[in-house]
Amino acid sequence: MATEELKESIKEMMVENLMLKTPKEEISNDLPLFGVEGLGLDSIDALELVVSLEKRFGVTIPNSDVAKNALATVDSIADYVEQHQK
Repeated sequence: MATEELKESIKEMMVENLMLKTPKEEISNDLPLFGVEGLGLDSIDALELVVSLEKRFGVTIPNSDVAKNALATVDSIADYVEQHQK
């Protein structure tokens, strides 16, 4: 899967599974996903994101330290998926 296609797929998954009010077109690849300066996701969203990534892309995120880096932005999620996809 091409990187841009992967990023679009990640954004679609986030909007659908996290029931975001923000359309995928407004989510930039380098927008922080957590915190007030970004998309504003919380720990519940992080759990949902981990489960969604496992179901959709077959990648697991083993712990919160890995998650903190892997789930920072759409770019970081795409990098993680590309490195760990089976």
